[in-house]
Amino acid sequence: MSQIESLLVIMEKLRDPETGCPWDLGQTYKTIVPHTLEEVYEVVDAIENGDIADLRAELGDLLFQIVFYAQIGKERNEFDFKDVVEGINEKLISRHPHVFQVDGKQSTKKMTLAEQSSTWEMFKQKEREDKSKSNQTVSIMDNVPLAFPALTRAKKIQNRAAKVGFDWDNIEPVWAKLQEEVDEIHEAINGHMGQDKIEDELGDLLCVCVNLARHLDIDPEKALRRSNNKFERRFRYIEAKLALKEKTPEEASLEEMDALWDEAKKEE
Repeated sequence: MSQIESLLVIMEKLRDPETGCPWDLGQTYKTIVPHTLEEVYEVVDAIENGDIADLRAELGDLLFQIVFYAQIGKERNEFDFKDVVEGINEKLISRHPHVFQVDGKQSTKKMTLAEQSSTWEMFKQKEREDKSKSNQTVSIMDNVPLAFPALTRAKKIQNRAAKVGFDWDNIEPVWAKLQEEVDEIHEAINGHMGQDKIEDELGDLLCVCVNLARHLDIDPEKALRRSNNKFERRFRYIEAKLALKEKTPEEASLEEMDALWDEAKKEE
């Protein structure tokens, strides 16, 4: 028995109605979702920390999530693990005609990274159209998951729009739009326009920041995670320095903590 087969058997036993685990038996597609998201972020965390042993363990946890969904699908006679694997195998082969034989033919053309990205998006658009055949209209915005982190989703939908020409040719108009949105949120706050209006304007500002990131070829989600890590690292420095003085942040003044923040920046 292969390791994958062993994992599938373990999952079946965990979901056995008579002898299985009560927690595992109580789960559904929807109840597992938060755990799946948590495992994805833990994989990312292990990669960013450069912890290979942790990465190996977290990838196992993520694989278990996939097996869990497949077991529930099997019990509901909807799909099983084999169907999941067959589906991704077919997708990868069909989207890489320059690597694999498709319909008995293999492209001999060497593709650049840009060409491959364009071809990949073309295949994805065709799949969206196939999925939407029952609908009256097909939008390029179809099937951008609502569950994505907001920054990631903003980048995805902006990239989709850019594919059909709805984008600025260079970064200069982005700067102008960024200043326009800063002015509008400033006006909303000073004009006491209400929390909903301020929230709208702040969202618009964040969207332009995502647009700026795209034009700089930077992943906004990664950039924000990096800033979060930097903030946390510097604040821990403040805490450590204050502890040497037998003080807590609550007992320190803002000026004192600001000075320590500047120290942390210089040390970096």
